Amino acid sequence: MAGPDSRGLPAKSQRATILTNDPSHPGRKRRAGPEDIEIGRKIRALRLQRGLSQSGLAEGIGLTFQQVQKYEKGTNRVSAGRLQRIAQLLNVPVTFFYGGMGVRTKKHDAENAGIALVQTKGAMRLLRSYADIPSRGTKYALVVIAESLRKRGRD
Repeated sequence: MAGPDSRGLPAKSQRATILTNDPSHPGRKRRAGPEDIEIGRKIRALRLQRGLSQSGLAEGIGLTFQQVQKYEKGTNRVSAGRLQRIAQLLNVPVTFFYGGMGVRTKKHDAENAGIALVQTKGAMRLLRSYADIPSRGTKYALVVIAESLRKRGRD
């Protein structure tokens, strides 16, 4: 094993290990945790709700779409300043991203299920189309059709 370098620091390979995920050392790099994943899910849901692509969001905050993708997946943590810019672009208070954090209730689980549902392929398109249908009767008929398709899929 290599000894300390000329500055008295551990060898480079040992420093990499020391700098990861150590909450007892503030200021050190940490990997994204459950809170970061939740924030990423909320960013994605809002982006989809606004009809914005990852590239569009990235351009609006001065990043690449790959970085936005990493935020949304919870791979990378979002800094406070960047989250503020995202909130401004998506027209929500920054506190929106922290709502319900650490709360484990049935209502919170239902909200998370709703966010996850909206993130499925085609769900946002379906919701927008449904919202644009002017007739209540047609909307009802569409729900009946969707429910019958769901039941048929289980058979």
